[in-house]
Amino acid sequence: MKPHTDLSFSLFLSVVSISNAMAFWRSLALSAILLPLFIHGALCFYLPGVAPQDFQKGDPLQVKVNKLTSTKTQLPYTYYSLPYCPPEKIVDSAENLGEVLRGDRIENSRYVFKMREPQMCNIVCKLKLDAKTAKEFKEKIDDEYRVNMILDNLPLVVPIKRVEPDSTVYQLGFHVGLKGQYTGSKEEKYFIHNHLAFTVKYHRDTLTESARIVGFEVKPFSVKHEFEGKWDEKATRLTTCDPHAKHTVVNSNTPQEVEENKEIIFTYDVEFQESDVKWASRWDAYLLMSDDQIHWFSIVNSLMIVLFLSGMVAMIMLRTLYRDISKYNELETQEEAQEETGWKLVHGDVFRPPNNPDLLCVYVGTGVQFFGMILVTMMFAVLGFLSPSNRGGLMTVMLLLWVFMGIFAGYASARLYKMFKGAEWKKIALKTAIMFPAIVSAIFFVLNALIWGQKSSGAVPFGTMFALIFLWFGISVPLVFVGAYVGFKKPAIENPVKTNKIPRQIPEQAWYMNPIFSILIGGILPFGAVFIELFFILTSIWLNQFYYIFGFLFLVFAILIVTCAEITIVLCYFQLCSEDYLWWWRSYLTSGSSALYLFLYATFYFFTKLEITKLVSGLLYFGYMLIASYAFFVVTGSIGFYACFWFTRLIYSSVKID
Repeated sequence: MKPHTDLSFSLFLSVVSISNAMAFWRSLALSAILLPLFIHGALCFYLPGVAPQDFQKGDPLQVKVNKLTSTKTQLPYTYYSLPYCPPEKIVDSAENLGEVLRGDRIENSRYVFKMREPQMCNIVCKLKLDAKTAKEFKEKIDDEYRVNMILDNLPLVVPIKRVEPDSTVYQLGFHVGLKGQYTGSKEEKYFIHNHLAFTVKYHRDTLTESARIVGFEVKPFSVKHEFEGKWDEKATRLTTCDPHAKHTVVNSNTPQEVEENKEIIFTYDVEFQESDVKWASRWDAYLLMSDDQIHWFSIVNSLMIVLFLSGMVAMIMLRTLYRDISKYNELETQEEAQEETGWKLVHGDVFRPPNNPDLLCVYVGTGVQFFGMILVTMMFAVLGFLSPSNRGGLMTVMLLLWVFMGIFAGYASARLYKMFKGAEWKKIALKTAIMFPAIVSAIFFVLNALIWGQKSSGAVPFGTMFALIFLWFGISVPLVFVGAYVGFKKPAIENPVKTNKIPRQIPEQAWYMNPIFSILIGGILPFGAVFIELFFILTSIWLNQFYYIFGFLFLVFAILIVTCAEITIVLCYFQLCSEDYLWWWRSYLTSGSSALYLFLYATFYFFTKLEITKLVSGLLYFGYMLIASYAFFVVTGSIGFYACFWFTRLIYSSVKID
């Protein structure tokens, strides 16, 4: 199928969109794209919150602390949930909706640097462990929690040298501590990283002598600090880390043990390094964490296979249909017409309304809503508006777009509902606005309760919960009703052939045309189009890595659309040729069944790539992947449905019916 011919998704676009609304959205999108370009030429435009900041020598640099994260538990905690050294007053940074939902809790800290002024052996505080605090540290070390910090909107990373190939990879945050054994002992001990050697990389402007921060790295050490005399946080000099005696921390040979009644002294060094990396390229090191060659080769290979299969399917379909239509149109006598076989025989039943038409309308409308959200989100991402530096931006944009796309959901469901001779448009609008969000909300509330029970920062606060409910009932629901009103006011879609009053009996079908079998077969190809990219998406979500190749993701999404459409059309054609006219629900389920394979792959990923052992963490993983699979089902199902809808209308309007 060629993407720009009259035969490709013309009906899908006509049903999904309102002409006036589309004109509005096109002008709005054009304005959104062109306006930044004009501003960029005049004022050097930057996205909100990610504009560069210039620092002079001696300017204070405030290090902020973020959540503690673990790939073993998937439960984030606030930095000060552990008894780290707090400042005099803990101040929360303002977080957007996406950051709150991700569990980010950004707060101030005692780590304050001065630009381009190295510091050594700075004492943060001294802490004496009791049984409770020692247990808390041990639990976090057991679960391999990492501490995340931020400087000038850059996350803290730990550089790790690779021998083959000779390169450096970066891990987000440093471990709270580690487990090990003393030489000659078999008893396992817990050690805390209490000395941090920071490296701040900067790019200097030779004309103004100002500098911009382009890197924030750390090497954590575990050191059992010692001192002489009486303890005074401001005056005490450590014997294990003394810049005057040129005695610095370079290893963890004498580590700090985590035990009850042990005293821990937290310290840090700061080193400043000039870098050739410019501010605009400072995220490159973070985004090149994985082996790019494997990533790119796998995606290209997958796309080429799917494109080849799609081309073959399209060629076969066009040749077969052309021959069928030519043959049917050449039938002249009544005797010949009575001998006809194949899809033309069911012309009097093919547009008979399906079972549960209301439910089909609701799911199609929801799929249109999701499709619009994904499409616009990807356009923003490809244009660079959703960079990793804008934390939580992706989730915030997706939520808002979901809400505003409600108008298209109402329109699509009402148009289909009216075609099925439905009269109560308000009822169908309410179902469209409520059904999918209600199911997702029920799962989400259960998962959120589990997170609350673990006292994790990932639990959504009541204020945010209220904001989500307001977005749903205050904006999304009314927009669905507006769309449904406009859609229902339009003339009903006319079928190309009349429907008989008495349903035709469906002959016995071959085993390979069994509905369950053909539906399950239909989901394999769409899943094959995305499963390699799915691996990288799951890795970014569950292993705390950045995902940034939105251009390729957009291409994969386009291939997914084509694949869903073509596999559904092919199976729908075979079904009609077998004189089975019950295609409405089967077209939706054929491409929608790819969601089943997505969930099975997520299960495979859980047992092969993740090290989750806690029951709550496992329930969280499968709960969120169930929501993702459900969303994938309504998107792919709607694509398949509209493709088959367009296809059946096309072929039955192309033959002469006596």
